[in-house]
Amino acid sequence: MVLFWALILPVYAQTNTNKPAATNAPSALVQEIEGMKPVTFDLDQFAPLRQNTFLGEPLWKYVASLIYILLAFYAAKLLDLIARVWLKRVTSRTQTGFNEVLLELLHGPIKIVLFLLLLDIGLSIFDWSARMRLYLSKAFIVVIAVALTYLAIKILDLLLDVWRKRHAREADRKFNDQLFSVIRISLNTFIIVIAVLVTAQNMNIDITAAIASLSIGGLAVGLAAQDTLANLFGAVAVFVDKPFRVGDQIKIEGAEGIVETVGLRSTRVRSPDGNLIAVPNKTMGNATITNISQRPGIKTVMNFSLPHTLPTEKVKKVLASLEEIYRANPMTKDVWISVNQLAGTNLNVQVVHWSKGTDYKKYLEAMQDMNLAVKDKLEAEGVTLS
Repeated sequence: MVLFWALILPVYAQTNTNKPAATNAPSALVQEIEGMKPVTFDLDQFAPLRQNTFLGEPLWKYVASLIYILLAFYAAKLLDLIARVWLKRVTSRTQTGFNEVLLELLHGPIKIVLFLLLLDIGLSIFDWSARMRLYLSKAFIVVIAVALTYLAIKILDLLLDVWRKRHAREADRKFNDQLFSVIRISLNTFIIVIAVLVTAQNMNIDITAAIASLSIGGLAVGLAAQDTLANLFGAVAVFVDKPFRVGDQIKIEGAEGIVETVGLRSTRVRSPDGNLIAVPNKTMGNATITNISQRPGIKTVMNFSLPHTLPTEKVKKVLASLEEIYRANPMTKDVWISVNQLAGTNLNVQVVHWSKGTDYKKYLEAMQDMNLAVKDKLEAEGVTLS
């Protein structure tokens, strides 16, 4: 949109401020419009409007131009309404989300394009002097710039809304709204600054000093607010990459706990001992993050020491009992049991257990039930752990 805008303004500026070359003959439509009788709405018949002048032009021309502008505005609005009704009928045949976005996107642009086209025609059919045509052409450049700026901002806002809805999640909504608000304001400001610079350049205004001032000002702001900007870009990185969400349990260097909020400056993590830790987003953007909540289950490694004097058949029976107890629990996803070491005077039985889910409270309850069941089973069989 900015590129289109940078191209169309110079073209219009040249066609309205420079005389056409003798070799470039105007089209038949242009010749027909320029050959039309000037529109007066019969206002030139009123003596006060015909005899009084402003900037060398009779007042009736200004009144007639105002009437024409109002007619052009309502004509464009009517044509826009007709186009919208037709588009609704066409898009109603296929019910998709893209159709609603397309209708919303074309709601303003159709009216703007038609209005600008009618204004351009009106500039040609009114009998203005060369000096007034120069003023009007510059004014029209400003109108085009404002219209295209509005159009670019509208398209940008619509695309950002679609993006935000695609990433909508109740727990992250506050952060998303804050982040999108900052992104929207930043991009809109960028578009408006570019609009002002391009428009000024096409009106033959020297913008070199303005660009230099903006560059120096941007550098000064960047140096003064580099930490703030780093945290903001870190928040954008967290949003785009989604290494965690609000409610996830994470672990980074120097902090571990449950994510409570993600702000524009910092991410707040509630540690297991209840402390609230604020981690700068620039740290989050560069840190190695372990998302504990995203693991498929909780792994536990346990070791039991049996006396080496215990008969082999008794050891096998103990292993079978352990297998039965741990696998019977509904929280068990998988379990490995083996005699992995002959540790001095003891036999080391290693139990590697994987639980289902990541709910730590349920995990602790399940492990307690299984371990107490193992203790009861070993005592019933007369086996003592070393």
